[in-house]
Amino acid sequence: MREALPAREPGAESHPAPSVARADLVRVMVVDDHALVREGTVQLLGQEAGIEVADEAGSGEDALGILRRPGGRPPDVVLVDVNLPGMSGLELAREVRESFPEIQVLVVSAYDDYAYVSEALELGVGGYLLKTASSRELVDAVRAVADGVFVLDRAMSGRLSRRWRSGPPATPPGPGSLTPRETDVLERLARGMSNKHIANELGLGLRTVEGHVSNVLAKLGVASRTEAVLFAISHHLVAAADDGHAPSDS
Repeated sequence: MREALPAREPGAESHPAPSVARADLVRVMVVDDHALVREGTVQLLGQEAGIEVADEAGSGEDALGILRRPGGRPPDVVLVDVNLPGMSGLELAREVRESFPEIQVLVVSAYDDYAYVSEALELGVGGYLLKTASSRELVDAVRAVADGVFVLDRAMSGRLSRRWRSGPPATPPGPGSLTPRETDVLERLARGMSNKHIANELGLGLRTVEGHVSNVLAKLGVASRTEAVLFAISHHLVAAADDGHAPSDS
């Protein structure tokens, strides 16, 4: 198993990250109840040029308290562990997506169960990474998610793709059956965007987007956004996390 967080060798010299304009910074909040993991993640990200660790928290409740502080500047990305005391990581992800839609959520979890991944995708998270990922994969995922690029751990991507191929009761017509606008909507569904955000980005009315979403699900023969994301993964509309890129319109 790969190390999720690298340990700096004793006596190794610390090199500060080059200064960058604040407008270029990706501000991150790290939420993990294990202090050692949290502190290691903070140290790792803090050494990267263009990334600033804005806050850290050991629970979902503490994280929401920080985000709700009056006058505070919200982070661009919240790293969330699934297994948190009290409020779970997925409950926190739901609260963040509903209350702070401008913030992207990157789930970093030890759990690779389909149920966890499916729920996270339904919540519209920006990415799901396993804790077996390398430090470089984590850094790349943070940057990608901040840019609105959907990231899925490469191991999970392969597994979900296989599940899609064996799961649907009928063979869907494929992406070629979608209109260009429906393809635009599918790509944005795979990026975890809500109907409202899709409407704003594409310059469409909310009801129009809702109609496109219904058409996409019907044409693909799927019943949920999660299955639509699986379709997008299987047809390479969303790439795995190992190459750091996702939907074709990003």
